[in-house]
Amino acid sequence: MSASGGSKAVVAALTANLVIALLKFLAFALTRSSSMLAEAIHSVADSGNQILLLVGGKRAARQASPEHPFGYGRERYIYAFIVSIVLFSVGGLFALYEAYEKWQDPHPIEGQWWWVPLAVLVGAIMAEGLSFRTAMRESNHTRGKKSWVEFVRTAKAPELPVVLLEDFGALLGLLFALIGVGMTLITGNGLWDAAGTAMIGLLLVAIAAVLAVETKSLLLGESATSSDVRKIEEAITADGTHIIHLRTMHLGPEELLVAAKISVGEGDTGEQIAGAINAAEQRIRAAVPIARVIYLEPDLYASRTGQASADPAGPASH
Repeated sequence: MSASGGSKAVVAALTANLVIALLKFLAFALTRSSSMLAEAIHSVADSGNQILLLVGGKRAARQASPEHPFGYGRERYIYAFIVSIVLFSVGGLFALYEAYEKWQDPHPIEGQWWWVPLAVLVGAIMAEGLSFRTAMRESNHTRGKKSWVEFVRTAKAPELPVVLLEDFGALLGLLFALIGVGMTLITGNGLWDAAGTAMIGLLLVAIAAVLAVETKSLLLGESATSSDVRKIEEAITADGTHIIHLRTMHLGPEELLVAAKISVGEGDTGEQIAGAINAAEQRIRAAVPIARVIYLEPDLYASRTGQASADPAGPASH
């Protein structure tokens, strides 16, 4: 559901941004407003980002190969990280540069087309609002009881958090542009236009920084959620097996690696150990379906001391 929901939100955002970008460029051509130019570039950057997310999702679906035995699931994280770079450079830095240029040479919005930027901005706010609502609706399928901030920080699928932040940033950017253009029209002072452009640039840089930090964590390899870890632990220990140590890592948004060292009896035969491991794997997959790759290592557990044989990986962790 997260993959299909993410794709639906991405397509909705892409459609909205392509139409909005054309209208913003038209408004800039008629009025030479720097806020409109910054917003047009912002929409172009967002459109490119949504295409990147769709490409990343398609490439991540490829089957595992001898060179990449764990598959290509992390390609979705790589493309999401590229999105943050594009948003920072193409969107944020360009807007800040345009604001600097307009501040050095401020000029009012003149001519018979003064109303076009206002009409475009109001229409863009409506379109972005619809896109944002779609992203929120799709996110609610997987968000559960988490706050929106917690959802963005803990989501394993990058598409929905990226679209949510982009749409939220787009709505704020449009508001800044509307204030800048409106005040320029009222006062005749082009510095308001420059200030609106600068606020758009700072906003995009901030959103890009958040995306980069969160996506970097996914690229490095995040563990399963605390809920999934608890389910895995319960599945392993359901027959009285002790967990000596447990490691989990996301190979992709819907693919989890589980590695654990578990206890076996001193007198167990090889057949009994193999049967216990197979049964534990079945319980894990039933409890957490995204646990696709599972490695369970048998070891002896000293019940009197609560200690196991030495673990070279260090203390137990998730």
